[in-house]
Amino acid sequence: MVQFRFALSGLGRLTAHLLNLSRGGLVLGVLLAVLALGAPPASAITAPELRAQKAVQDLQPDMHGRNLQQQEFLKASLDGFDFSGADLRGAVFNASSLRQADLSHADLGDVVAFATRFDGSNLSGAILRNAMLMQSRFSGSAIEGADFTDAVLDLPEQKALCGRASGTNPTTGVSTRDSLGCR
Repeated sequence: MVQFRFALSGLGRLTAHLLNLSRGGLVLGVLLAVLALGAPPASAITAPELRAQKAVQDLQPDMHGRNLQQQEFLKASLDGFDFSGADLRGAVFNASSLRQADLSHADLGDVVAFATRFDGSNLSGAILRNAMLMQSRFSGSAIEGADFTDAVLDLPEQKALCGRASGTNPTTGVSTRDSLGCR
C-alpha cells in the first residue's frame, strides 16, 4: 500500500490517512464532499487590510489639520470626512471612498489612491504632487488651486479635470491647469 506524506495541517494528515485506509477513494470522496458542501467559503484578509482597519478605527469625521503621513486606508469608507489642512503625504487610499470629503489645503503628495472615489470632494488648494491616482474618479469635485504636478491619472479623468481646472495653488504657486498639463 502507498503511503502519502503531507506537511500540512491535521486535515491534510487525516486526508492522507483516509486515502491509505480506503479502497477506491470512496471514504475520501465522501469526506471531501461533506467538507465542500458544509463549510462556509473562506475569506482571506491581507496584512495591509488589517493595518488599514486599525487606522480607520482610530479616525473621526473631523481630522482637520492632523498628521496622517503614510497611513493606510484600504477599502475605507471616508465619505464626508474633514481632512482639510491634513498632512497625508505618502498615505494609501486604495479602493476607498472619499465622496463629499473636505481635502481642501491638504498635502496629498506621494499619495497612492488606486480606484478611489473623490466624487464631490473639495480638493481646493490641495497638493497632489507625485500622487498615483489611476482608476480614481473626481466627478463633481472642487479642484480650484489644486496642484497635480507629476500626478498619474487616467487620460479621460485628466481631460475631465482640465475642463474645470482653475486657480493657483497658494502654497506651491503652480496653476491647476499647468499642473494637469491642460492644453
